[in-house]
Amino acid sequence: MAEVTETRQLVNPTLEASLTNFLKKVDPLVGQQINTASYNPQVAAQTALQTGVQTAAGGLGSLVGTGAGTGEGSIQSYMSPYQTQVMDASLAEFDRNNAMQQNAISDSAISMGAFGGGREGVMQAEMMRGNNMNRAQLQAQLLNQGFQQAQGARSQDLAAQQGLGTYQNQIGAGLQGFNQAGLDATQIANREAEFEEFTRLGLVGQQLAQIQPGAFASQTVGYAPPAAPSSPMASFLGGAAGGAGIMGKLGLFG
Repeated sequence: MAEVTETRQLVNPTLEASLTNFLKKVDPLVGQQINTASYNPQVAAQTALQTGVQTAAGGLGSLVGTGAGTGEGSIQSYMSPYQTQVMDASLAEFDRNNAMQQNAISDSAISMGAFGGGREGVMQAEMMRGNNMNRAQLQAQLLNQGFQQAQGARSQDLAAQQGLGTYQNQIGAGLQGFNQAGLDATQIANREAEFEEFTRLGLVGQQLAQIQPGAFASQTVGYAPPAAPSSPMASFLGGAAGGAGIMGKLGLFG
């Protein structure tokens, strides 16, 4: 039978102690349960700016309705405090001009000798009717102008509060994100602490696994299997043949 060669990879004696210590550390970790509760994951609470925006948003409903009434958010609350003074001054000037026109009619009637007559009365009545209509139109115009200004101011206030709320919410979200980053960092630190031994042994194992095979001593063992034993008859015939040869050489068979 052919000779069989077996090559064995042996541990370098200088590394044997390290591998032994490594395995002693790894074996207990196999059954060790990881305490995931120590991670303590948390979500950062909303900041005061964010909760303030939510509270303020509850009051914006008063600015999107009809604005009726006189309470906060109504059109009346946005009317200019000088609206009454403007109207009073404008109507007073109108009345002054109206009185001047009436006096002009009376003066004309006196100059014509018709003072107190029916013609003067008709002219005075017609002028007063026109002036009253004009006065009412002027008052309505002033009121409508004040309403439009109040409505515009109300809309601007709504837009300003919405913009301020958006800006405030962005700042609050940024602060919340900063707080969340701190909580996440704490969670990562807790997790790393829980996995510290696993990580450390994993790094050591990687270093041991990267050592080149040539760093270990190798031993080659060669051997040949023993031949099969011969039968008794074969041994006899072999011995007989050998004996006859020897005797022939001695001339015992002539």
